[in-house]
Amino acid sequence: MRRIVSILAVLCLGLLTRNVSAEIVVLIHGYLGDARSWERSGVNTALAERGWLRAGIIEAGFQYPMLPLPPALSTNKVYSIELPSTAPLAIQADFLSDALRALEARHNGENISLVGHSAGGVVARMALVRNIARSGKIHRLITIASPHLGTERALEALDATQSGGPFGLVKDLFGGGTYHAVKQSWPVLQDLAPPQPGNALYWLNRQNHPNIQYVSIVRGSAYGLGDELVPGFSQDMNNVPYLKGKSRIYVVPAEHRLVPPDGAMLASILSGR
Repeated sequence: MRRIVSILAVLCLGLLTRNVSAEIVVLIHGYLGDARSWERSGVNTALAERGWLRAGIIEAGFQYPMLPLPPALSTNKVYSIELPSTAPLAIQADFLSDALRALEARHNGENISLVGHSAGGVVARMALVRNIARSGKIHRLITIASPHLGTERALEALDATQSGGPFGLVKDLFGGGTYHAVKQSWPVLQDLAPPQPGNALYWLNRQNHPNIQYVSIVRGSAYGLGDELVPGFSQDMNNVPYLKGKSRIYVVPAEHRLVPPDGAMLASILSGR
């Protein structure tokens, strides 16, 4: 009888230990995306099928309108955050930092992993750097097709939406909704340009980073090729001077956009496989 009680005690202790290790994941969308990008792409569905509960969408005021939560430490949970994706990277990073403080208060003691797609990965990195002294709850950053060393596409977009010259009025009249959205995005496009003295990436890539796990998911059929928007070398956090040799790399033959297999890959990475 004593042996049975001892076994039961060990099993209960094991369950408690597993509960404590439950984790929060925060999904950070990219430029011109939104919090529901992860739902529309099928990533959330793939995560949910592998045990990661949809816990909420964090919007202005840090509301959680999606689902009631189970007991706090029993389930891995996924939040998506709504950011002003056309604002400068620093402003988006401050939004993210405020949301992370709210999550830490709601889920005291649980580790948090950040997952950023495209520009969202750079926003996450800037939030970590700007709050390095209090990043203790964050233990992993995963980025998907993120322009850590910028992208020439940002410069091309800036050039295409210049209103000066004889064709400026024609662009304004006939450019369409996407043209005007890009034109209003100049601050963040300038931030996503390749690093040069005085711009955001030049500053960010020369800062100390917290000692956490880093994972770079690089698009392209082979390392270095990249996708239609971001070259492969820019997607690899090892090319950030402070992070050299610190990021795991997964090369995925896919386009820049999110796809359902990203959810399966994230679940595998998050589980340590």
